[in-house]
Amino acid sequence: MRIAVIPDCQVKEGVPTEHLEWAGEYLADKKPDVIVNIGDWWDMPSLSSYDKGKMSFENRRYVKDVQAGNDAMDLLLAPIKKEINRQKRNKKKQWRPRMVFTIGNHEHRIERAVQADAILEDVISYDDLNLSDWEVHSFLEPVVIEGVAFAHYFTSGVMGRPVSSARALLSKRMMSCVMGHVQDRDIAFGKRADGTNLTGLFAGIFYQHSEDYLGAQNNGSWSGIWMLNEVKDGGFDELPVSLKYLKERGE
Repeated sequence: MRIAVIPDCQVKEGVPTEHLEWAGEYLADKKPDVIVNIGDWWDMPSLSSYDKGKMSFENRRYVKDVQAGNDAMDLLLAPIKKEINRQKRNKKKQWRPRMVFTIGNHEHRIERAVQADAILEDVISYDDLNLSDWEVHSFLEPVVIEGVAFAHYFTSGVMGRPVSSARALLSKRMMSCVMGHVQDRDIAFGKRADGTNLTGLFAGIFYQHSEDYLGAQNNGSWSGIWMLNEVKDGGFDELPVSLKYLKERGE
């Protein structure tokens, strides 16, 4: 089995998104069995509880946040759907990847906003998001595929905070796990008593823009997607596919 992983994209109005089309073209070419979007595709700055009252919060609009991510999703999916339709016309063996989306904390802002203000019930919801092509899983609900667990992040301790490293991810969950949420990529390896290789992977990010809250020293992390090859019983060979590579391939 081959599984592609798309890390946090944090799409919002005004950021470049052409890299998402490059990723779609790469996936259409490589044809993984499963595509996992790890969440935080939408940035949703209009629902940020951290920025309320600040000057930076001015002019943020929920509709614009949703539309930016929806348009970007169309960019990603267009090459994939084109390839699926091409095979159908040529009556070739159908490539129909399983499409898995794990809700991230940024999408979860919608649910939190509704919980905080009942007037928003039936006004905003996940139904606003362009997710009709995806198998959607709730925030922090692990999805296990061929022995590998995927979630936006995995927690440590009763407070529910994200695990702090790939090594901690392995030791806390005791199985191969892949998560997003953290800006930098990180990887750790282990082995079960039966000899099965285990991997803990922080997938990093997949966007071109800088985030103001990170400052000058913390922007510029590795950006890209992942291809997990030969996935079986929790073992896999990981292949990082950088934004730089996708750009050179797509231009």
